[in-house]
Amino acid sequence: MSTEPRPCLSVIIPCYNEQGTIASLIAMVQASPWVQEIIVVDDGSQDKSREILEAISDPQVRVIMHSVNQGKGAAINRAIQECSGDYLIIQDADLEYDPSEYPLVLEPLLDDRADVVFGSRFLSGRPHRVLYFWHSLGNRFLTLMSNMFTDLNLTDMETCYKCFRREVIQAIDIEEDRFGFEPEITAKLAKLRLRIYEVGISYSGRTYDEGKKIGWRDGVRAIYCIVRYSKVGDKLTPFFNR
Repeated sequence: MSTEPRPCLSVIIPCYNEQGTIASLIAMVQASPWVQEIIVVDDGSQDKSREILEAISDPQVRVIMHSVNQGKGAAINRAIQECSGDYLIIQDADLEYDPSEYPLVLEPLLDDRADVVFGSRFLSGRPHRVLYFWHSLGNRFLTLMSNMFTDLNLTDMETCYKCFRREVIQAIDIEEDRFGFEPEITAKLAKLRLRIYEVGISYSGRTYDEGKKIGWRDGVRAIYCIVRYSKVGDKLTPFFNR
């Protein structure tokens, strides 16, 4: 990528009980010369996250407050329509994903080779924290199942780092309020026959003691969403609408 850095990226940060990381994460995002705006959605946090966010006065950072927890998908959906950058990326607030790698994810978009780019945790030789075997296996299973229903060949459907052309994501109707957002948006992107790329990224996963939130129930919901939003699911709409 020969393009000089320019502010063109809207960064969406859904936040729920992340008092230990949110300030550091925002500072890391602001350090990127590619970032045009940061939209943080506090999803009804019960810790001091809201106080930290309310103290921010930087015009580059916009904060939206949910009075009650609605879920990651709802937070993302709320922020998407507020974005004005040429490109949009989703950034978890927990420091598992590194904002310094935005150029890697942006490159296929800036070169006009892609409409959407997934940052894959399983595709690179970059550093990865060694953690849960069964969690990793579950991610790979859900990606495999998603690929079967979408006819894509992704390696990491559940990744947080999904970067879109703004007009692409703003045109998609998002229905899932929680972690079902990931398989839903993947299925809907596949139906649009867009140019989808993957790039390898690093991953500093955290433990449940450190605040990891996703659990087995979210995996069950993901399976439902993979089927529900696929072409097969379209044929079964009367069944799902019961």
